[in-house]
Amino acid sequence: MPIRRTATTLLALALAACAHAPAARSDASHWADAQQLVLVTSADWSANQGELRRFERHGNVWTQVGDAQPVTLGRNGSAWGLGLNPQRGDGPVKHEGDGKAPAGVFAIGTAFGYADHAKTGLPYQAMTSNDWCIDVPASNYYNQIIDRSTVKAPYLDQSSEPMRRDIHADGDQRYREGFVIEHNQDGAAREGGSCIFAHLWKAPGETTAGCTAMAPASMDALLAWLDARRKPVFVLLPKAEYAALKHNWKLPEIAASEARP
Repeated sequence: MPIRRTATTLLALALAACAHAPAARSDASHWADAQQLVLVTSADWSANQGELRRFERHGNVWTQVGDAQPVTLGRNGSAWGLGLNPQRGDGPVKHEGDGKAPAGVFAIGTAFGYADHAKTGLPYQAMTSNDWCIDVPASNYYNQIIDRSTVKAPYLDQSSEPMRRDIHADGDQRYREGFVIEHNQDGAAREGGSCIFAHLWKAPGETTAGCTAMAPASMDALLAWLDARRKPVFVLLPKAEYAALKHNWKLPEIAASEARP
């Protein structure tokens, strides 16, 4: 059996087993054991800029860590993704190639980068020139990071997502540091969207194809703080949806002026 690299961690597998189970809107049990939360809020569904905050939970109380940081989102804003929360039909829905960042609650997967090691409490994979994230829905490896030197299957050569963008994309540093946002676990929904990461931005304010991007200093602090043992989750919501769902989903309070749409 060939060895393959995937965007899945044991943490994500354990949490994602519940991702497609029936649940009421108020059911936040799928992330009830999360002790760290990365929260991104945006002005509305079409906004391609947002703010990122970190929270730690002690008992039932969420406490913000540090200051809010600017981030960029998909060039066309955001849309409901496939994560730990029940599927929703009260807004746009994420699909492959739409240029939207997935909204909802997601497990945080493997950290990755160009260096051999990284200062982080997440599992870490150093990317090589053979590592690609497969964004081709017809592939059996859709939405997985694989080593194309060891995995041989149809459609792999059609992927447009090299993980070493510095090698394959004219020195691009956006994937020098980042982590996997576990949207559409293992590509369960064909055309549901793939290769969703938090990564460095190319330039301040420059949008993405569907990821969340930030300044290197923001990413360094985030990676150093994240700890897989604390079962962190990533939440992205427009402000109106955040205000409507935060109580039932047991999410942190943020300043009233920021929580309003």
